[in-house]
Amino acid sequence: MDINTITEVLRPRARDEIGSARPGDAFLGGGTFLFSEPQPELRRLIDLSKLRWPPLSAGEAGLDIAATCTIAELHAYEAPAGWTAAPLIGECCRAFLASFKVWNMATVGGNICLGLPAGPMISLAAALDGSCVLWAGDGGERRLPVLDFVRGPRENALAPGELLRRIELPAAALARRFAFRRASLTPLGRSGVLVIGTLDRDGSFRLTVTAATRRPQRLDFPAPPDRAALAGRLAAALPPALYYDDVHGRPDWRRHMTHLFAEEVRAELLGEAA
Repeated sequence: MDINTITEVLRPRARDEIGSARPGDAFLGGGTFLFSEPQPELRRLIDLSKLRWPPLSAGEAGLDIAATCTIAELHAYEAPAGWTAAPLIGECCRAFLASFKVWNMATVGGNICLGLPAGPMISLAAALDGSCVLWAGDGGERRLPVLDFVRGPRENALAPGELLRRIELPAAALARRFAFRRASLTPLGRSGVLVIGTLDRDGSFRLTVTAATRRPQRLDFPAPPDRAALAGRLAAALPPALYYDDVHGRPDWRRHMTHLFAEEVRAELLGEAA
């Protein structure tokens, strides 16, 4: 879709060329959402492609994912052998069920900034302790957990003029065991429920719920809970009003599937019969 209100396109090649934001600005990454519907409030696009950030950078601390890294680039990543949670990257990438264009143009940062409940990059980052590195227009920088960055559908914690630079996944989280469950109302539909469980070497258990809820939710346990403890914690932490309601699933269905998947994930990680 053409955005016929745009009067200027800025193509910075370095951070100091981005300058200060002004009303009507939008950062352009892959553009798969930006060009999908009218954006009458926009006047200027700041194209991030010329900054040429390396898509992925791995080291002892973990994996850094540039905001401009495409889903195709992330899916193709070959992780070190010790990162046992790395296959979760592929699971979440494939949860897009995307067209060729979206697969090769949509960015990790764009998916997280959009904040839609079904955003699978939100699921990935939330489950693996992801942190957002945010650049301010005045040259400052701050970090914020993805769980705090995504506040709801199309709502995030970016301040005016701020930019998502990268997402950091710590090596400790990438070394966990994981279990993954996803449900949609149709075989090729948007995620209605997505539940990820991880088990650390010290026995700590984490359960992340996305797609079913308006914003990502994570429940942390110092030790694996039993069936009753997990169900009770879910019921207390995720009240009915938190479950999302749209054409991809009713809240009561999402709640039922969340509880079902949570128990399946717990049982799988503990080697129990679900």
